[in-house]
Amino acid sequence: MVDIATRVWNHKWKIDPIVRSLIDTDFYKLLMCQSVFRNSPDTTVTFSLINRSKSVRLAELIDEGELREQLDHIRSLRLTRGESTWLRGNTFYGKRQMFRPDFMEWFENLQLPPYHLEKRDGQYELTFQGKWPEVMMWEIPALAVLMELRSRAVLNTMGRFELQVLYARGLAKLWEKIEGLREIAGLRLADFGTRRRHSYLWQDKAVQALIEGLGDKFVGTSNCLIAMKRDIEAIGTNAHELPMVYAALAENDAELARAPYQVLADWHEEHDGNLRIILPDTYGTEGFLRRAPDWLAGWTGIRIDSGDPAQGAETAIRWWQERGEDPKGKLVIFSDGLDVGKIAELQQQFHGRVKVSFGWGTLLTNDFRGLTPEDSLAPFSLVCKAVSANGRPTVKLSDNPEKAMGPDAEIARYKRVFGVGPQKRIEVVV
Repeated sequence: MVDIATRVWNHKWKIDPIVRSLIDTDFYKLLMCQSVFRNSPDTTVTFSLINRSKSVRLAELIDEGELREQLDHIRSLRLTRGESTWLRGNTFYGKRQMFRPDFMEWFENLQLPPYHLEKRDGQYELTFQGKWPEVMMWEIPALAVLMELRSRAVLNTMGRFELQVLYARGLAKLWEKIEGLREIAGLRLADFGTRRRHSYLWQDKAVQALIEGLGDKFVGTSNCLIAMKRDIEAIGTNAHELPMVYAALAENDAELARAPYQVLADWHEEHDGNLRIILPDTYGTEGFLRRAPDWLAGWTGIRIDSGDPAQGAETAIRWWQERGEDPKGKLVIFSDGLDVGKIAELQQQFHGRVKVSFGWGTLLTNDFRGLTPEDSLAPFSLVCKAVSANGRPTVKLSDNPEKAMGPDAEIARYKRVFGVGPQKRIEVVV
């Protein structure tokens, strides 16, 4: 067992780099990257860091030189032989050779492209521009670096004994959560906590605790490196990035309206009918399902990632029933802002009505709330999103307008095209 407090106290970043592998990323990123590599390899995109928690002034907490060192280190990483063997030969979701030889050859030679970094109004402006398959691989490591450097800035003010107490309390809090989940009948839960984790070592510790504490109720992790290291399932499908970029590339309103469904048509072709999970909220769940082609009703399930999760699940259940599908055979994955109480509540509400699963993120891998003075380690909402494609701005509406992004005029246009009416604002914590 790694003594994290001692490791932090004796810390030298070259021993513990924040990102230590190109597969220290989420599984869905690799799945999406392979699809983009096949369908849109020459699309030029720009990704940008967006700190929704403006009170956390990252440029005043994090040393720019240290940030650049960590980002430069990531650019030095290459896929190792062992990692390549695992990706090429492992079985994912019951399928061998999930990753095609041409994609693997490209990935084995990948160096992440350059970044642009500057300070503005107490925040870092961090952007990445280039070919979509290359640039998209920056998202997860960039977030992990900023989150952990913020943690390190706080930890650097603590003495050795104080660090020991902090991590002991953190472990006790984590284990108390796991104990609260143990007795939930039918629970299926995965770790989705890479992007906003406290640190790699802490995420790995959380996964160890889930393996020991939940047994077969714990179904895997989104983190590829930890999945390989711990010999557990790598979990993930797709994300908002795909419809956002496809939509930005649309030439007119008619193409824009079709874009979210073209994403899934390409996804279906890419994966031979596997990994058929719909993420419907990019431009509003109700409108997406109302206009969806009949073939989507036959897919495995749906992921609820914004808005009221219970309302989103009820909307999906009604949609399946209207399309002649039995909801009891469908999977609903909840993945937005989860903690023990919400997991228990949703499991009780929907168990037996659908197959329920949870992707537990930030409040699994970065919950030190109440454990430091002034709550200086409390998690915050940091994202890294595609903001343009071939020079055109991207837009995300979401089921929660607090998560919307894009130029105001384009947001208004997208709301008109997708028929999005009044929405309820929900505070975004993580």
